[in-house]
Amino acid sequence: MMCWETLLDYGLRSLGIGERLLPRADFTFCQQVVLIGSGMIWNVYFGILALISGFLLATLVATGKASDNVFLRKPAEWFVFVFRGSPLFIQFFFGYFLFLSLKQVLPAAEPFSSAWLGALVVLFLNTAAYSAEIFYGGLQSVPKGDLDAASAYGLTGWRRFRRITWPTMLRLAWPAYTNEAIFLFHATTLVFFSGFPARSQKGDALYYASYFADKTFNPFVPYPILAGYFILLTLCIIGLMGFVNARLNRHLPQAATRRPRLLPQIIR
Repeated sequence: MMCWETLLDYGLRSLGIGERLLPRADFTFCQQVVLIGSGMIWNVYFGILALISGFLLATLVATGKASDNVFLRKPAEWFVFVFRGSPLFIQFFFGYFLFLSLKQVLPAAEPFSSAWLGALVVLFLNTAAYSAEIFYGGLQSVPKGDLDAASAYGLTGWRRFRRITWPTMLRLAWPAYTNEAIFLFHATTLVFFSGFPARSQKGDALYYASYFADKTFNPFVPYPILAGYFILLTLCIIGLMGFVNARLNRHLPQAATRRPRLLPQIIR
């Protein structure tokens, strides 16, 4: 019953719902599980929105990088180079002070100095750069025969890209993009340890895990709990991305699986 009460009190605390004060002493295992799980709401929020928006920008950047037009190719190449070449932690740091300076000039930009929007923009740009390089590799790997066949059927320009080039690019790049999705969700743990502050102690999962580790001087309980949550989250990502991968490859002939013929070998 006490654990149920803890869930009601702290289950949504990272969103500002429930008890305002964190426990100060006599920490229970249930409190650590619930509060760290509450912080996972922010990690999932950052990961999902950055992944969806970054996917769209990555497609545009990858096509720009593969373009023959130098005015499209060069900005795309520099965008990928800058965000892949600098550490994400430094990007958070500079992003926060950039948005903080922008707020002083333009008061309407104040939400960008908060983690829920400013850190999301940094994650969005970072994953777009990495994903764009993955998609660019997929574009370069599209079989020329597929493009020639599409042209022979009268598919050119946008129609060929939408029906042939883009689906084939996704099919080829999807396994590597799945790894990027996993890394993105893991990278969300850096948000509240960069320049973006956790206001009113409304942090993510790592924020609460560090709180318990500092208070109890025992990191071997909260950090394994945090790792367990991320392992479960990774399994969900792998399952979802695997389902999409199966849909992308549903038109391909599947290799017939044969059961090993053990009995004849034993008899022999």
